[in-house]
Amino acid sequence: MTVHDILTMLGGLAVFMFGMHTLSGALEKLAGGRLERWLEKMTSNPLKGVALGAGITALIQSSAATTVMLVGFVNSGIMKLSQAIGVIMGANIGTTATGWILSLSSVNGTGIAAVFNPTNFTPVLAIIGIVMVMFLKSDKKKTVGTILIGFALLMFGMNTMSTAAEVLKDNEAFASVMVKFSNPFLGVLAGALLTAVLQSSSVSIGILQTLSNKTGTITYGIALPIILGQNIGSCVTALLSSIGANKSAKRVAIVHLYFNIIGTVVFLSLFYLVNGIFDLPFMAEKLNSTGIAIIHTCFNFMATALFLPFTKQLEKLACFTVRDKPGDEETEIPLLDKRFLKTPAVAIEQCKNVAFKMAKITKKTLLMSMELVKKYDKEVAQTVVDNENTIDIYEDKIGSYILQVASKDLSVNDSQIVSNLLHTIGDLERISDHAVNIKETAEEMYDKKIYFSEAAKSEVSVMIEAVTEILDKAIMSFVNMDIEMAKSVEPLEDVIDVLRADLKNRHVKRLRDGVCTIELGFILQDLLTNFERVSDHCSNIAVCLIQIKENSLDTHEYMNELKRLDKSEFMDEFNTYKTKYVLPE
Repeated sequence: MTVHDILTMLGGLAVFMFGMHTLSGALEKLAGGRLERWLEKMTSNPLKGVALGAGITALIQSSAATTVMLVGFVNSGIMKLSQAIGVIMGANIGTTATGWILSLSSVNGTGIAAVFNPTNFTPVLAIIGIVMVMFLKSDKKKTVGTILIGFALLMFGMNTMSTAAEVLKDNEAFASVMVKFSNPFLGVLAGALLTAVLQSSSVSIGILQTLSNKTGTITYGIALPIILGQNIGSCVTALLSSIGANKSAKRVAIVHLYFNIIGTVVFLSLFYLVNGIFDLPFMAEKLNSTGIAIIHTCFNFMATALFLPFTKQLEKLACFTVRDKPGDEETEIPLLDKRFLKTPAVAIEQCKNVAFKMAKITKKTLLMSMELVKKYDKEVAQTVVDNENTIDIYEDKIGSYILQVASKDLSVNDSQIVSNLLHTIGDLERISDHAVNIKETAEEMYDKKIYFSEAAKSEVSVMIEAVTEILDKAIMSFVNMDIEMAKSVEPLEDVIDVLRADLKNRHVKRLRDGVCTIELGFILQDLLTNFERVSDHCSNIAVCLIQIKENSLDTHEYMNELKRLDKSEFMDEFNTYKTKYVLPE
């Protein structure tokens, strides 16, 4: 084998790996945040988890990506270890899809058979993909084009490796080395090391398929232990990902490792026992890439069938390996996991979930602060302060995480979601600040033992009811992604502006009549300012949500368009709220 042949093979491997990376990344991007929702909703029992794991892994062409996501989900408290086990088994089945795709390269013949050989249609896919990426404006279509290009690179790389590997066909030194791998221990070790180094079982399977097609030296006896070893080597990515994670997340990686090691030991023991008794004749037969795909698939199906009834025992084994120590309990669960950054769409979905939690705490905090105006309580006041500190932490962690997500390759829609999330968490944090301001105003009244008149109390109560509703609408529309509810926020915000003006005018009149004091006037002014600012931030949250759904970029431009185009509908809602929140005479 010449230097040129070696460089050609390595170059083909580089293109093959880049094609796999491009294909997998584009598929993940196209799937978007749906991956997380599927994983969360369909893991109620192990069988569903297996089906889901197989489906997602076949879709994104990477069992490593699936298991890394699982480590992140368990580390963040989204999933339990018991839910992840079924998905891990399914991921091992799903990753065999790549081998079947690559086996198409061994299809020979003419006519209909030739259509299935990627060598014949890959150039067409590459041309279509380039045209889609370069000339189409739709982000989704560009991603589809990238998928086609990734597939073309994958097949081109494999074809290049195949051409270079042909020289090994009659190489006696290569043949003698391969024969040594018929030793089960050496074969498993070689497969595991190759996959661990390449960080992809799909790539190592592709290499084995290339050698089997072009050299004619790979027999069933050689391929079997190497393939099983490749499954073990694929666990390295998850193990590395679990470094620095909590104990539950580490157990996910351990389950993946045990699944493959125990499965390999059981399968090889039974297989070689049968071979020892019956001397299976096909062991010395040469096999092609399709035969490798069959072995890979059969092993993972059999291992899953073996372990599926024993998921609880597998979980106990992982817990026994990674033990809980007295006085070493897990403390705070990380809000966001950096492992999700490898799958930006999932990271964005998790950002939204954590922002939803932040929104609910913010709502609870503001409601408590407004209750303090009616009846002051020191414990509730302290809770408001504590919650505001928690919300600050949420904003800091989500904001930092969003900036990391923003640096990734995002679709136009995902970029807009990231931008608007950044604005929304800022509005939520400002609402919590106003909650503290309201708490401090209520505290001042309590300490100085000063109270509003009955008329002022009634008027402030109306304002509090209106602010409570706009807060509820803004938060619920954000959490539920409800556009219609979000559109009803702005008319109510305008009514609150009117209420504030009316309340100020009424207070001025009471001052003139000597019914109220200047000191209470300042307190009322502080409350009204905070109420009005809260409604402004609620409006911002609602508008951000509508912007994401309607691809609008400028907030003020959108609001002007809303009031101009839907003037009749807007005014109807405005008048409804104005009638609902009438100040007492």
